[in-house]
Amino acid sequence: MNVARLAAVDAAQAARVLSEMREATLAGQRARIAPRPVIEQSWGRMLRSGVDPDHDFRSQPLALDEVRRRREESPLRHVLPVLREGLLSVADVAQHIMVVADAEGRVLWREGSAQVLRKADSLGFLLGADWREDVVGTNGVGTPAVVRRPVQVFAAEHFVRSHASWTCTGAPITDPRDGRLIGVVDVSGPLETMHPATLAWVDTVAKLAEARLRELHAASLEQLRTMAAPVLARLDGRALAVDRDGWAAAVTGMPYVRRIALPKSLTPGRRWVPGLGPCAVEPLAGGWLLRAAEDAPPSGATRITLDLGRPSRSSVTVAAAAGAWSRELSPRHAELLYLLAEHRAGRGAAGLAEDLFGDASRTVTVRAEMSRIRRYLGDLLQHRPYRFCEDVEVEVLMPADPCDLLPQSSAPAVARRRAAPGPG
Repeated sequence: MNVARLAAVDAAQAARVLSEMREATLAGQRARIAPRPVIEQSWGRMLRSGVDPDHDFRSQPLALDEVRRRREESPLRHVLPVLREGLLSVADVAQHIMVVADAEGRVLWREGSAQVLRKADSLGFLLGADWREDVVGTNGVGTPAVVRRPVQVFAAEHFVRSHASWTCTGAPITDPRDGRLIGVVDVSGPLETMHPATLAWVDTVAKLAEARLRELHAASLEQLRTMAAPVLARLDGRALAVDRDGWAAAVTGMPYVRRIALPKSLTPGRRWVPGLGPCAVEPLAGGWLLRAAEDAPPSGATRITLDLGRPSRSSVTVAAAAGAWSRELSPRHAELLYLLAEHRAGRGAAGLAEDLFGDASRTVTVRAEMSRIRRYLGDLLQHRPYRFCEDVEVEVLMPADPCDLLPQSSAPAVARRRAAPGPG
């Protein structure tokens, strides 16, 4: 059933149909109309995590001082003009509100129709409120953050009964530099005011916000490049200027690299930097100057830990004799590294394409993503076939419930692992 079209034609009928579907499904009965896959999967997560569908649980909102602090530190503050221009003018007229939440599901901005804002107050949809999926159930803020794609939740598709008079449409906003989730933008309002095109509209505005973040990053690198160029011109040997996240602005004495995986909490001095070895680290305005030494790197076993235990945030940690560093993974990179951990003997591009897409011909996408992964894992990954180095120890930290493995993934190989939990 096309819920969006039915709601646009007859909101009351759509609400009745969805309510019947919800009651039957949660009672363990076969519904006349099955839930959409994204909703059914979300409800499964809610049932496993113990969210009460009949109890409106509300955690304590953040204090206003904490909301202000998070606003000041969030990259989302840079794209508020884009979000407001793209969403608010229509949202206010159509009796909707725009809500912007951070990666933890905390509401940082909330604007739009005054009447709908008052209704949102009654639901606890307040500044600083926690709207993670595992706290308040299936919704337009928490669910897109888990599945990492736009989601529209109509009426009784909300897991918690008290939210059934609302329809919410949310889209994740990711950092275009590394795919890290930084927040969700959501448009919410009464069911009868929603339109079938709302999902595409919100998704488009979220992508415009990501494009703006990309522009701002390019401008900051250009500024760092201008400042660092005279410094690099006076140096011999390998050196590069990078921003605080390791993106290269300028290099000398070595081939250009796009990004360096910086150690956490980097400080000036002699430090071990993945891909460069021992370096002299000096601060620059907005970044770091890295001057590579030619000393041989210390020897010792290397251990890679792939942490998939948190449904919305996967990471990889590399620990060696010289130290350890961690990196948060995009959903695609988490999938690929998981597959390589499952196939220690190696997996070719066609095999990985079959695992990811069910289509062995999509090797171009696989090779492009593996090239990006090798930029930060370097020689720890080999190719022909793709595999972890033989002398590297690899540990995978799985979620407590295998059904929660990479919940945003639609890869056939991951789906099979969820359906048949057991040793990898």
